Amino acid sequence: MKVQILGMGCPKCKQLAANAEAAIEGGGVDAEIEKIDKLPEIMQFGVMVTPALAIDGEVKAAGKVLSAAEIRGILEGE
Repeated sequence: MKVQILGMGCPKCKQLAANAEAAIEGGGVDAEIEKIDKLPEIMQFGVMVTPALAIDGEVKAAGKVLSAAEIRGILEGE
């Protein structure tokens, strides 16, 4: 499973990445994190507001920082 963090490196983007790492480690999920920080690549996802979280190329949330618990819930639902 690939967890993708979409954002240009702002503090909220960094927080979302940290929360995703915590969710993966805390939930024992077999996943890798990919940070996508180039605007053309972000726009290919149809995301207009960052930060955004995508799982295997499917956007799950945009424009907010999900907590580690929220991300874990998304990952377990996959």
